[in-house]
Amino acid sequence: MAPAIRIIGIDPGLRKTGWGVVVSEGSKLSFVACGCIESDGNLPLGERLRQLHEGLHKIIDAHRPHEAAVEETFVNRDPQSALKLGQARGIALVVPSLAGLSVAEYAANLVKKTVVGVGHADKKQVQAMIRVLLPKAETSSADAADALAVAICHAQHRGMKALVAQMRAAG
Repeated sequence: MAPAIRIIGIDPGLRKTGWGVVVSEGSKLSFVACGCIESDGNLPLGERLRQLHEGLHKIIDAHRPHEAAVEETFVNRDPQSALKLGQARGIALVVPSLAGLSVAEYAANLVKKTVVGVGHADKKQVQAMIRVLLPKAETSSADAADALAVAICHAQHRGMKALVAQMRAAG
């Protein structure tokens, strides 16, 4: 049996950053916790990013994951929104890295395809599959469900990523 690996999935956002923690033991998944870190939209950008940083740091401290996975963002909106989202995503990448975790990134379509079976699934389909795959999960929001989906995606794909890295190192 493969050792138990605790994974935090992160769905970055400036207003709400979803997070979800699962334990992967071979092909078995167990729910640990999930939620959202919210920033105050009335504060300057730097303060909002600080709120996300501190909140994510507390979550990682409390749940002690072994690995992290972050959803890549795809934005069709204006450049200013994309830039702010990118800054929030930077927080989602750097906080686990500063905690010593390896951080994997997954495209939203791959996350949906892994969890739902369809790369263009909507949020309700993702939430429904989270309830099937993690029956004990009580997702407080679509952002938390999305973060759990990212963690599940990582649990399914992490072995292949490790194998590819080994092959590259071997030369």
